[in-house]
Amino acid sequence: MSAVILLTVTEEDGEQRLDRWFKKRFPHVTQGHVEKMCRTGQVRVDSARCKASDRVIPGQTIRVPPLPDESAPAPRRAGSITAADEKMIQNAVLWKDDHIIILNKPPGLPSQGGSGQGDRHVDGLCEALKFGYKEKPKLVHRLDKDTSGLLMLARTDRVARALSEALRHRLTRKIYWAAVAGVPHPRKGSIKYGLMKAGGGRGGDEKMICVHPAKMADFPEAKRAQTDYFVLWFLGNRLSWMALEPVTGRTHQLRAHMAEMGHPIIGDGKYGGGTTENMGDGWGAGMGGDLSRKLHLHARMLKVQHPITKEMMTWIAPLPEHMQRTWKTLDWGENDVPLDPFGDTE
Repeated sequence: MSAVILLTVTEEDGEQRLDRWFKKRFPHVTQGHVEKMCRTGQVRVDSARCKASDRVIPGQTIRVPPLPDESAPAPRRAGSITAADEKMIQNAVLWKDDHIIILNKPPGLPSQGGSGQGDRHVDGLCEALKFGYKEKPKLVHRLDKDTSGLLMLARTDRVARALSEALRHRLTRKIYWAAVAGVPHPRKGSIKYGLMKAGGGRGGDEKMICVHPAKMADFPEAKRAQTDYFVLWFLGNRLSWMALEPVTGRTHQLRAHMAEMGHPIIGDGKYGGGTTENMGDGWGAGMGGDLSRKLHLHARMLKVQHPITKEMMTWIAPLPEHMQRTWKTLDWGENDVPLDPFGDTE
């Protein structure tokens, strides 16, 4: 396509992320290219600058700049997925039906491409998760590259829109497990610091900084955020096993909030969990010894109403290998704590 065109969002295509709208209409254009066009202002929504993650609604006009020739080879095709990666991503499937696929994402694998993430990511590997469908499944939310655990995919556009709506209106519940430095006091509570980009980073890898709730008006770019936490177990005053529930879903929310409390997540080099500094009221974040330096953050439980059957469904993801070793070293038993310590055990 060699000219600028203006396209109107239809009722059928509305209420979805801009990058997904783009991929549906122009499947040969990579995620990284879509993000770059948004950053540079080439793609606009109703004449305004936009981000790839923005949601489009019916009736909006999208400016589409000249695009690469559709016949040009894409950086990653279904046939370019190695046998090892195909086996890995298929082995990560915990559950699937005609509408949803649930993955236990391994740590170190990005959810999506762009901004320094390379071309090996869950979205690219979804070609291996078609299981007889013509279209590959679609991500409806994301996990940080080094965060492991439950990731939900929709097998059709209709289901993707329904799940995105459920996430936006907080009709799903997600509980994460983490190992953090020190022991938070009180041992159950909520963190309500706002979050904004620190500047100088790239895309989803950019560091977030916390803003005190009383100072939110001074920082218009800050977004309100809330994390509920519960100390499940602790080792003296050195280390805690935490349950974390993100009431909102901001970038790096759990990692930034725990660091702001003075209890960074073990293995989190970006937010202080990979150093030997005493970040909290205890031993500090640098555990050393037999404990892995990898990020100890895992999406453990996901509860959502099935978009088609309307049944409430709950999935549990086993810990990744490095966290299993830590739990074994500390003699923590996965079955020795409540599934949902925040009170909803239905």
